[in-house]
Amino acid sequence: MARIAGVDLPKKKRMEYALTYIYGIGLATSRKILDATGISYDKRVHELTEDEAAAIRNEIQNNYMVEGDLRKKVAMDIKALMDLGNYRGLRHRRGLPVRGQKTKTNARTRKGKRKTVGAASK
Repeated sequence: MARIAGVDLPKKKRMEYALTYIYGIGLATSRKILDATGISYDKRVHELTEDEAAAIRNEIQNNYMVEGDLRKKVAMDIKALMDLGNYRGLRHRRGLPVRGQKTKTNARTRKGKRKTVGAASK
């Protein structure tokens, strides 16, 4: 099992899809990495040699921000918005949708489980 950027990649998957298991790498970025290292998209993870795995590790480490660093950067960006007190920051602080979605209905993912109002328990 190949371990790249602190993530164990699934053995049977093709490389272009296996790299997407790393936070911050999507399909397009995965293909760019494989093109830069000269590895075929069709190669399976268990078929990788140590040299190829090292080449992928170096490419990711030198040219991309992934996993812990990226998560930290995203969290700091959100915290900066909240500290500024702008509209997006207030939406993050209140746990409401940030990108203009309506909230009268269908905001359950951000708002959480329904809180019934007005039905007094006896």
